[in-house]
Amino acid sequence: MAKIVNMAQHFRWGALLRFTAPSIAMMVFTSIYGIVDGLFVSNFAGKTAFAAVNLIMPFIMILSTAGFMVGTGGSAVVAKTRGEGDEPRARRYFSLLVYFAFTLGVVLGLLGLAFMEPVAALLGADQAMMGDCVLYGRMLMATLPFYVLQYAFQSFFVTAGKPQLGFVVVLIAGVANMALDALFVGVLGWGVAGAAAATNISELLGGGLPLIYFLRRNSSFLRLGPTRLEWRIIGKTCVNGSSEMVSNIAMSMVSMFYNLQLMAYAGQDGVAAYGVIMYAALVFAAIFIGYAMGSSPLMSYQYGARNKREMRNLLKKSLVFVAVGGLAMFGAAQALAQPIAEVFVGYDPALEAMTVEGFRLYALAFLLMGYSIYGSALFTSLNNGVVSAIISFLRTLVFEVGSVLLLPLWLGLAGIWLSVSVAELASVTVTTTFLLALGRHYGYLGKLPEGGHDGRPRGDSD
Repeated sequence: MAKIVNMAQHFRWGALLRFTAPSIAMMVFTSIYGIVDGLFVSNFAGKTAFAAVNLIMPFIMILSTAGFMVGTGGSAVVAKTRGEGDEPRARRYFSLLVYFAFTLGVVLGLLGLAFMEPVAALLGADQAMMGDCVLYGRMLMATLPFYVLQYAFQSFFVTAGKPQLGFVVVLIAGVANMALDALFVGVLGWGVAGAAAATNISELLGGGLPLIYFLRRNSSFLRLGPTRLEWRIIGKTCVNGSSEMVSNIAMSMVSMFYNLQLMAYAGQDGVAAYGVIMYAALVFAAIFIGYAMGSSPLMSYQYGARNKREMRNLLKKSLVFVAVGGLAMFGAAQALAQPIAEVFVGYDPALEAMTVEGFRLYALAFLLMGYSIYGSALFTSLNNGVVSAIISFLRTLVFEVGSVLLLPLWLGLAGIWLSVSVAELASVTVTTTFLLALGRHYGYLGKLPEGGHDGRPRGDSD
């Protein structure tokens, strides 16, 4: 049985990395098994079907962001409440938010079914791509409520002190998805429909297994049970988690703008190349996202417990992590660009060359992106969803959209690949400004009170 981690402890490097490692692994593996659909579609159904899946995927991801919003925003609320020493209230909030997430998933799934075809047309799907776009998108709407739950539970497992179980669930869902992709797409030749069916089953597992776990008596402090409708808590969760929702919606919208620009500058090959780059980039970004997801409940707990000394410890170590991680990822991307492109589109030499060049330019962004990802998550963990949302909104929607629309006018296709790096540089400036401006208010900068606490009751210590 997985051990419950004591969040009240002082986290040295070893303890911090052990605690966040399951969340990092969970997000990386989620990204990897999400790639498998594209890998099989590209190699067994061709680049037109591959482009179709990539064209409609941003819309699907926009709908699924409800899970990120409830999970990250709700985890901050639940962890802070527990840090204040009120576990029954924390469990009541948890139950309310899980039920809310599932209901929201049902509503969004029905809307997605109704609007899939006009959205595909709006995104630029031509006659050759329209059928695959609509088929893939509508099939995924059937299990969207469980996909929303899967994302929400990824955060709640960490808050429950069971990050390892979150990884196990993702591992089960991911292995099922990959095995079924091989069967449905590779062996049976079902193409886009087979890829969607494999994803449907994996989402049922990813959202359903945690639901069963938390409905039963378990060894964590969180359990699903009776609750009451509290719009104040739902509203606080939505505001607090709005940064993650904004970030994911904006990323999906940015992908739409990228695809529109690439269709104009490079046609279907450009969209296919971007699909490969984004699949790879998601794996790299997942390391930062997983770390932020894993460390945020620790910061929320210490914020609730008023332990400013430990808040500073967590912040300093986190900034070191994103700096070293960025350098490592940039180097890895330069080395792996060629083999990654060959795996996905090696059947087309011209497309492969475009993909390699694009990925190596895009990889400059890895040097910077971890800083803003962590900064946004930090303010979510401090229950300041407004600042977190501002960072995410500016980083993705404003800076990236502006860059992808303007840079190609000057640099052509290379400007599209460099857009994200320019946006990340601007975002680092904004994030640093907020970190410095609010440091004394939250206590991670400035003079420490005696003992590292502010004198108010600390709550339980786990």
